[in-house]
Amino acid sequence: MGQTFMVSISIQEAAEIIYDEVVGGSITGELIDKYEIEDGRTLKCMVQVFEKHYYRAGNRLTLTVVLDNLEGNTRVHYSSGGGGEGLFRFDWGAAEDFADIVLDALEEYRIN
Repeated sequence: MGQTFMVSISIQEAAEIIYDEVVGGSITGELIDKYEIEDGRTLKCMVQVFEKHYYRAGNRLTLTVVLDNLEGNTRVHYSSGGGGEGLFRFDWGAAEDFADIVLDALEEYRIN
């Protein structure tokens, strides 16, 4: 399940902070895809897809982050998945921890 919140910084600034938190200092974290939409002058939307290996889940997890400024401030939506094995996909909380990286990284810029 994903979460959405607004921040007081630009799409590019938010994207760089998230990238640094997921990939920076991580052996297994990587940005596997990024897609941007612009209107010729300003960035309007960015989608980032990250992947990282979590030992407690026993596999790689994905984290998808969508950033847009269609309502003025930057909106951040994120969701993580891919964790766990078997029918019930029990991942020991790894997918939630991976997703929480986004909220934790941008908490100081969050608009309530």
